[in-house]
Amino acid sequence: MTQESSNNTSENSAATETRQEFARLSAALADTAERASAGVVTVLAHRRISGTVIGAQQVLTIAHALHGDELTIRTQDGRELSASVTGRDPVSDLALLTVPDLNGSTPSTAAPTRVGELLLALGRPDTLQASLGMAGQPAPAAGWLATGAQPFRGVSGGMLLDAQGALLGILNAGAMRGQLLAVPVETALKIAGVLAEKGHLPQGFLGVGTQPVHFPAEADTQGAARQEGQGRRGRGGRGRWGRLGLTVVRVEDGSPAQTAGLKVGDVLLALDGAALRHPGALHEDIRRRAGETVMLSVLRGGEEQEVSVTLGER
Repeated sequence: MTQESSNNTSENSAATETRQEFARLSAALADTAERASAGVVTVLAHRRISGTVIGAQQVLTIAHALHGDELTIRTQDGRELSASVTGRDPVSDLALLTVPDLNGSTPSTAAPTRVGELLLALGRPDTLQASLGMAGQPAPAAGWLATGAQPFRGVSGGMLLDAQGALLGILNAGAMRGQLLAVPVETALKIAGVLAEKGHLPQGFLGVGTQPVHFPAEADTQGAARQEGQGRRGRGGRGRWGRLGLTVVRVEDGSPAQTAGLKVGDVLLALDGAALRHPGALHEDIRRRAGETVMLSVLRGGEEQEVSVTLGER
């Protein structure tokens, strides 16, 4: 056999092996989708979306697509069952449905831990559909998983799965235009538990009115270490500005802020050591943490100090 013939044989063998590996991967993903398919249902709202079964009589879906509290779901085996909305959470855009005749099961759960891990977005707007993504995409917004998967019509409320079929999150194609995001499963199940108990998710509040203020980078000495690695994006993208602060312009009577001793003129710089990302970041973080005790970094009289606050509920 000539050298050229030997090389061609080796290349053909490698190509065949690659095709076989790809075929095995494809079959494994299809098997994963098939095994998980009973856990994703069609929610017959004002438009058809998906729902994820999380218990014997419970389904999670997205809240913004639901009009009214009584609706119908369709299961994998074609049953159409009456469902009622137990509660909604506008922050995560999740809604918990109670379906008395569902006879569902609790899914196994996991969290993506490795960059490059394959993710499977599974929905049932009518028939079962799937889209493939990859872990390691940058998170576009705090509290969400970026799936890297292609959104398709009706996928919202469906499952984000790992390659073994464990549930990673609840899908939402409307949270950020052009991207398919997911509420992490740990967060979603925690929200579902509160909705099942209370019918709503208590919103944390501090009780202050604020206005944003930006500190010039050259004057921001105490905040330099906190901003390290976060970047200094200034007005107009010129990088002239350092930390963002929120100047307290109003303190509500009887509020957690007043109890903790916050005053008009204080400048809020960070929550639990994390610098504020944008003017609305403090409110976003606080409303998810009703009843928790947090530490605020406060600039008062030119000195930075830490103030402990137990957040209220409303």
